Amino acid sequence: MKILITNDDGIQAPGLAALAGAMAEHGQVVVVAPSSAASGVSHQVTIDQPLVVHSLGDDRYAVDGTPADCSRVGLLQICPDADWVMAGINLGSNLGVDVWMSGTVAAVREAALLGYKAIAWSQYFNPLKPLDWPTASTAADALFSDLCSQASASGAYWNVNFSDPAELVKDPLAWQAAPLDHHPLPVEYELKPDGYHYYCDYHQRHSAPGSDVDICFKGTTTVTRLTIE
Repeated sequence: MKILITNDDGIQAPGLAALAGAMAEHGQVVVVAPSSAASGVSHQVTIDQPLVVHSLGDDRYAVDGTPADCSRVGLLQICPDADWVMAGINLGSNLGVDVWMSGTVAAVREAALLGYKAIAWSQYFNPLKPLDWPTASTAADALFSDLCSQASASGAYWNVNFSDPAELVKDPLAWQAAPLDHHPLPVEYELKPDGYHYYCDYHQRHSAPGSDVDICFKGTTTVTRLTIE
């Protein structure tokens, strides 16, 4: 099995290393990730200038572009024989309407558009608490084994959000399927002399009972099946 891995936190991100380590248990890993962080760029792609790719050796490539660029050039030029495409593990969750803004999710959406099986991986966390990438890696390893056994229709892809590290470490193998929440984020702007400043208390967002936001915030890893339609 050959697995193409990308992200939106950049080639040096610890979450990328954690995911690559987990997927190495399942096959050959090829990393094609942005040269620098590109969070929140959604499905932006580069079309008006050359896309520069730096070979770092050992099946690792840094791309001067976006996560969706990485999927495109990775699948069309570097690793067209990939069996799966993965993005993550993102530093922070991609729940509910986050999926429309997330570079992580856009990378696997692009893969699904190109006809590949794909999974986005994200780690919910509280900024006041420590992260635990080894546990997230263990959870990704186990959960991928579960998802491999489930049929994936053409144009469908998975969005995984690991629970808070303090909860994840209690049972890295526990997860629950959940639908996408559709409540908007509690976004506000404060006008200052230099313009409007964005503010959002992410942890105070509303959610529907049983949705991915609701379940993940309560301490359980969520898996949501998305489609390109």
